[in-house]
Amino acid sequence: MQLRILGCSGGIGDGLRTTSYLLNDTILIDSGTGVGDLTQEEMQRIRHVFLTHSHIDHIAGLPLLVDTIFHALKTPLIVHAQPDTIQALKDHILNWTIWPNFAALPDEDAPVMKYEAMTPATNVEVDGLTFRMIQVDHPVPSVAIRVTDGERSFCFSGDTGISETFWAGLNEEDGLDFLLMECAFPNENEELARLSKHYWPTQLAKDLKKLKHRPRIGITHLKPRGEAETWRQCQDEIEGFEIFRVENGQVIDI
Repeated sequence: MQLRILGCSGGIGDGLRTTSYLLNDTILIDSGTGVGDLTQEEMQRIRHVFLTHSHIDHIAGLPLLVDTIFHALKTPLIVHAQPDTIQALKDHILNWTIWPNFAALPDEDAPVMKYEAMTPATNVEVDGLTFRMIQVDHPVPSVAIRVTDGERSFCFSGDTGISETFWAGLNEEDGLDFLLMECAFPNENEELARLSKHYWPTQLAKDLKKLKHRPRIGITHLKPRGEAETWRQCQDEIEGFEIFRVENGQVIDI
């Protein structure tokens, strides 16, 4: 499995793109502003999108992605998400007011995009890979996404605060080779992290001790202006794991 980092920041600006990861050229995990750095040819290869939740930094690129490749879509782009996330897209984004409803274009019998509802603890098979959602704790219904090819596995935490279901869900599986883990705020912003349900380095270091696996860990979703300090604190406090800071443009072999 090969994961290309299209966007991994908690904000936008020069060189910053929000959450989006391209898996094996044909699958997106979240669809933030990083999608915009793909060529149109690369966009046309995407057949599936898995969404962790409905916040704008994780779905902003989806409406424009479908619009851009509309005429090239001979079969529907499949959007896999929890029912609450799908409903949010229907109600607030792809609703004819903010953007067209691509699930009804060019007509409802042959749309360019389809929703596939997915719930935690169920498996979805796509292109020889198994996808599984794990419930996490965030202000809207949110999940982590674990992927395996039968030999290797990785998980993207999505956005989450302190979550027993997340660590328990990872420990239920036989292995974990790579963990793409959010840590949005430095320790100085612990109160804000708690309120917005994100991790900060001290809490992440503490909760990683609950994990029975020893994967490589990529730290992602650092908020602008605090990135350097958050990363330094992660380096200082996380022990027993190989960690690195995820950056736009990286290609990670799982």
